[in-house]
Amino acid sequence: MSLLPLAAPGGDVNPIVPNWWDTGLVLVSFAVLLFLVIKFVVPAFEKTYAARTEAIEGGIAKAEQAQAEATAALEEYKQQLTDARVEANRIREEARAEGSQILAEMKERATAEAARITEQAQTVIAAERQAAVTSLRSEVGTLATTLAGRIVGEALEDDDRSQRVVDRFLADLESSSSDEGVSR
Repeated sequence: MSLLPLAAPGGDVNPIVPNWWDTGLVLVSFAVLLFLVIKFVVPAFEKTYAARTEAIEGGIAKAEQAQAEATAALEEYKQQLTDARVEANRIREEARAEGSQILAEMKERATAEAARITEQAQTVIAAERQAAVTSLRSEVGTLATTLAGRIVGEALEDDDRSQRVVDRFLADLESSSSDEGVSR
């Protein structure tokens, strides 16, 4: 067989039958090109694909980790908020109790102070009453002695006698006052 193109019966080349030299050259070129693609291009693509896969998976892992941290932070925030509310309620109740206690102590002090002032006033009144009674006794005694001396016509200057007359007069006066108070 010859490697020359087949000639048609009239010496023309048949366009349907391929040229063997061209076919061989294309096959060798294709094999070299296929070898170069398999040897250099496919590993580069595989490396790029692996890097992208790794980056995507790492991004997903980071996103999941960030989501977990956000969820944990949210739970911690909610717990802190709940604790703060409980603490605020406790402080509020303590303040109310302390306020009630202070108010009770202040009422107690006010009551004690009022009782002390009343007692002191009663003591002062009793002392002033006693002083007034003593003063009135001496003045009434002097007036009674002078009046009795004018009525009787003699001087009642004797202290013992005048003291007895005054005491009797005051006793009569007190008994008549108490009799009027009872009958009212």
